[in-house]
Amino acid sequence: MSFDINTPPILRFGAGSVDSIGGLLSSLGAARPIVVTDAFLVSTGVAARVADALGAEGLQAAVYDGTIPDPTTDSLESGLEAIRAHGADSIVALGGGSPIDTAKALSVLAVRGGHMRELKAPFQFTGRALPVIAVPTTAGTGSEVTQFTIITDSDSNEKMLCAGPGYLPKAAVVDFELTLSMPPRLTADTGIDALTHAIEAYVSRKANPVSDTYALAAISRIGRYLRRAYRDGGDREAREQMMIAATLAGMAFSNASVALVHGMSRPLGGHFQIAHGMANAMLFAEITAFSVDHAVERYATCARTLGVASDTDSDEAAAAALVQELRDLAREVEVPTPATRGIDRAVWEERVPIMAQQALASGSPNNNPRVPTAEQVEQLYHAVYA
Repeated sequence: MSFDINTPPILRFGAGSVDSIGGLLSSLGAARPIVVTDAFLVSTGVAARVADALGAEGLQAAVYDGTIPDPTTDSLESGLEAIRAHGADSIVALGGGSPIDTAKALSVLAVRGGHMRELKAPFQFTGRALPVIAVPTTAGTGSEVTQFTIITDSDSNEKMLCAGPGYLPKAAVVDFELTLSMPPRLTADTGIDALTHAIEAYVSRKANPVSDTYALAAISRIGRYLRRAYRDGGDREAREQMMIAATLAGMAFSNASVALVHGMSRPLGGHFQIAHGMANAMLFAEITAFSVDHAVERYATCARTLGVASDTDSDEAAAAALVQELRDLAREVEVPTPATRGIDRAVWEERVPIMAQQALASGSPNNNPRVPTAEQVEQLYHAVYA
């Protein structure tokens, strides 16, 4: 068995580690970084803290705060203009998954040119890009360590998966203190997102022994700490362990790929502007129930690692316990359904066929233990509505 493992060359963890980012960029030869972030992190002073740390090292930094949730091809244009105006030689990606995904796309387009739709999966981008140093402020997406970015085509509303080693950040600075102010809703959605990454990586048809190690380490931490972080955002131990878990889960799925949950969640963002973590949470239990009989042993290992089954349980019982735990977790942290989110049933039903086609076209469902037909994907969308 031969496989490649791709991770950022530098991973820096710990409280206050964000303040060392200036020296890190200097060591990479950067002189004119641009901080790609959002207006919220500017308003809280976090972006200024990063810019000050860069300036203290003698770097000429600029801040671009025009990123949007679920970035689109249109939203990238102003970012490219900011990069060119500053003459940026590197990018600090500061924020959750959307700013980091935006930064990755900008890093490629700033060097390559062209349009993101030319780069969507199954195309693999291996070319040059501006170096990205990722600083996550949520514990969920794992985007700081992955070779993927998700950009919505503004013309078609297709949420495009773009992949390849060219998107991999040169470094990630994982400072859990940046997550201490996350509200419960975001904590839940990003935490379940990380769990989805880890479990899908473990049951993926592209899983390998190294990605398995990352995935199981993430699952174990999430089982112990997600509810704690949700109940008490100031629990420093829970926040730190969830941040580590999210990064481990990111390394797992970056090297084993995701599967059906992600394939089906991306259209929810493109058509209904549902945040990625919440979309995964809406779908996770139902899709796991659909898939579980095709990889019982693997799902059973996930259940035992998560702490919802023991070694004395049969694999079938443990796998069933995992499905029940996902349903219980969604209820406890109040994950909405499309119906309770306010999506009109008629509009949902109308979009189901195109969402199913987009889900399958992403390629992710082919990694699932049970590869679905278009009709089965449509049935799953109907099932999760209410």
